[in-house]
Amino acid sequence: MKAIALISGGLDSTLAARLMQELGVELVCLNTASPFCQCNHRSAQGCFHGAQDVARNLGLKLVSINVTEEFLPIVRNPEHGYGSHLNPCIDCRILLFKKAKELMQKEGASFLVSGEVLGQRPMSQRKRAMHLIEKEAGVEGLVLRPLSARVLPPTIMEKQGWIERDKLLAIVGRRRSEQFALAQHFGIKDYPCPAGGCLLTDPGFSRRLKDLMEHDEFNLENILLLKIGRHFRLNNQAKLVVGRNEEENKRLSSLSREGDLVFLPEEEVAGPTCLGRGKFDLQLIELACGISSFYCDLNGAPQASILYNEFSGQKQRFDQAIPLEKERLEKLRI
Repeated sequence: MKAIALISGGLDSTLAARLMQELGVELVCLNTASPFCQCNHRSAQGCFHGAQDVARNLGLKLVSINVTEEFLPIVRNPEHGYGSHLNPCIDCRILLFKKAKELMQKEGASFLVSGEVLGQRPMSQRKRAMHLIEKEAGVEGLVLRPLSARVLPPTIMEKQGWIERDKLLAIVGRRRSEQFALAQHFGIKDYPCPAGGCLLTDPGFSRRLKDLMEHDEFNLENILLLKIGRHFRLNNQAKLVVGRNEEENKRLSSLSREGDLVFLPEEEVAGPTCLGRGKFDLQLIELACGISSFYCDLNGAPQASILYNEFSGQKQRFDQAIPLEKERLEKLRI
């Protein structure tokens, strides 16, 4: 008996797969990669590395599918709406189960295994939503959720006697004490993101993403930029991202592209790398330099000299960059 186990890299999906191994089910793991995983927020690969670790530790084959191209239109206009922020959880699960169904047919598997827990997610992990997702993905009755199976309607696998229902669990709700106890029982100690996680449920990230949508800047390059730094909307055609530490400064430099402006203080001053994207005139360059100066360590000096250049272009200097007033700075911050 063979099944496809949906693996996010989080604890619940790990436990679900481990429980299936205990019952003698042969598993192939599936991880779908997108830019919105909170476990590995700097990468476009999402939670792939966490899923890779889980599959390796369990001795299982892992198939990873990048769904970014199909998922971005869903994020922008989800058929079943958003959750509390910009999280299209129901549409996301439908896409995931459709991909799992394709792999199930390719691998000759009979059903799917999910780490979902009834009531843990208010939008997608309710009985009605679970049924809707299965139906629209074409896998109705073929999704086994071993952590909550005994409080859910019996699946085809249980009705056919492939899986013994009394060996499955009845976990409900958002408390995680039962999962932690089960992890201890199985000797599972290293799980990078205990409950999984999606940046689309994060209020700060959602604000920045909504800003991209409102200014017609919704594309993968700009989305990756949202994961780092402080973000400022300078006008309808330009924004500035300010690095918060040395690592982010390096990331901003690496993410710069043709048409961007890179701002940084002169060498003797400690301060951030800032990336300007959009259309900048001299007035906006002065504004960006003022923001950069605000975050510099001026050691009591009233102003800084800020260097800036277009992508791979010659550096220019803006002298006497006076730090922007905090009140104005906060009004520009996304």
